[in-house]
Order: sequence, then structure tokens, then C-alpha cells
Amino acid sequence: MIRTFRSKALADLWSKGGTAKIDAKMHKRILIRLDRLNVVTSPAQMNLPGFDFHALKGFVPTRYSVHVNGPWCITFEFDSGDALRVDFEQYH
Repeated sequence: MIRTFRSKALADLWSKGGTAKIDAKMHKRILIRLDRLNVVTSPAQMNLPGFDFHALKGFVPTRYSVHVNGPWCITFEFDSGDALRVDFEQYH
């Protein structure tokens, strides 16, 4: 389950179904990934075709990433079956 967000815009998209702060063309792709993230019980369950799931190097605790569009990714941490500090960013 998604427990916390780092990005207010992403939290608004998740809770309200929309936000002007994130390009509307990406809303559907983001919501598909957030829906999946909300039901998984381990980070590896995000490893689906097209998600380009991987762990990011140099973070403690480990942060994970799934691709959304172009350089944009959803990043998150995982603890006790919950996603924490979910963010929408260009981390490259």
C-alpha cells in the first residue's frame, strides 16, 4: 500500500484523480503504476514489462524506480509491505 508521498503533485493526482502540475498526457501511465504500487507486497512485484523497474544505487534505504515517460520516473522506498516517499522525478 502507498503510505506516503514526497511529491504533493503526485499525491494530488493519486487522491483527486488529477493535477495541473503534471502533464495530463502522463496521468494515465502514472495512475497505472500507482495502482500497481498500491497493491504489491514487495518491490520486485513492480517488475512488469514497460515499467523498467530497478533499484537506484547509492541510497540507504534502497530507492526503486519505474519508468513513466521520457526521463520521468516514479521513485519509492519500501518497508514492511508499504511504499514510502513516493516521488515523481527526473533523477538522471
